[in-house]
Amino acid sequence: MSIFNIYHNLSKITLCNTISLVLTELVGINKRYCVNLWHKNRKILQRTIQEPSVLIIINMEINLISDTITKPSREMLVHMLNAVVGDDVYKQDPTVIELEAKVAEMFGMEAGLFFPSGTMANQTAIKLHTQPGEQLIADKYAHVYHYEGGGVSFNSGVSCCLLDGNRGMITAEQVAGAINDPEFYHSPLTSLVCVENTTNKGGGACYELEDLQKIKMVCDANNLKFHMDGARIWNALVAKNQDPKAFGKLFDTISVCLSKGLGAPIGSVLLADKATIHRALRIRKILGGGMRQVGYLAAAGIYALDNNIERLAEDHRRAKEIAEVLKNVSWVASVEPVETNILIFTLVPNCIEKNLIELLKQKNILISSMGHGKLRIVTHLDYKEVMHTYVLETLQKLV
Repeated sequence: MSIFNIYHNLSKITLCNTISLVLTELVGINKRYCVNLWHKNRKILQRTIQEPSVLIIINMEINLISDTITKPSREMLVHMLNAVVGDDVYKQDPTVIELEAKVAEMFGMEAGLFFPSGTMANQTAIKLHTQPGEQLIADKYAHVYHYEGGGVSFNSGVSCCLLDGNRGMITAEQVAGAINDPEFYHSPLTSLVCVENTTNKGGGACYELEDLQKIKMVCDANNLKFHMDGARIWNALVAKNQDPKAFGKLFDTISVCLSKGLGAPIGSVLLADKATIHRALRIRKILGGGMRQVGYLAAAGIYALDNNIERLAEDHRRAKEIAEVLKNVSWVASVEPVETNILIFTLVPNCIEKNLIELLKQKNILISSMGHGKLRIVTHLDYKEVMHTYVLETLQKLV
């Protein structure tokens, strides 16, 4: 049985695993927290407490491994339950149709197609733009190369030309220098450029719009297609105060994810012109992505788009505050620049990754290793301010 112990000013509340705890920050002159205890969907206790000087949550994980670990809020679940659904394989699910149109309109593109995962959306885009034996250009840290199971070669028969970019971001000059001469038949024909925004292994870095415009010019001059893996594009839009329609003008295809910072349980949308999306529908079917009454999941995406974009700034602030703490502890050698919600830091040589991960785990804080002395922290929707206070205090005191 899981027991949750909350220590606040030395008083303890013990909860069994049939009771869920909800901590809600209340806005006021003095910051206060509302503790709501739920049992079988019925609130059994509500207590308001002052901002804790010491608040320790025992046996309740603070998971900073990824922003993919978020769970639907109570409000999102209600929105899902009330969704009107149909058979999306027959294109008869009105909620899916609404979501696809909504995202397409946001980016100023003609059409969208709902996918169960960002990987499938990216792989569909690559299949759309290439033929077997051709080559795509991407950064050496690209998700389409590192984290999609070799799908580039398995699904499309395509090789990757990997560039040594800056924190996962490549330049127009690098792209121009990597394009194979189409008349030199010994080399694969370059047909596609893929960029990732924000970058995953690059630590949440965001492209400047001007840099993407320059890459687009190179693509147009060389008859190359241009795809953006926008799994965390929402973070970039908030961090840079950018207009999504500006991206829609640059790319042939864009994939966007709804299940990371926005908090939906599942779902990505591929954007393009109508003719391309019509072709994508067949590829999605081949890859097994056709789903039936999937409007329940699409409804979660609609709720996320309406309610969870602007709040991403909170995740960015918390990541930057953690970075400032890590810059001043003896066991950290360096902290990479933080623009959004991903923080990457490097340990000093005598500090072992797995030991630090285990030590933090004992204190109910989960982070991940990237190898070679680097670790990653990702802030997200389910990482609340009360948890953030505890994490900052824990990191400051850690020896």
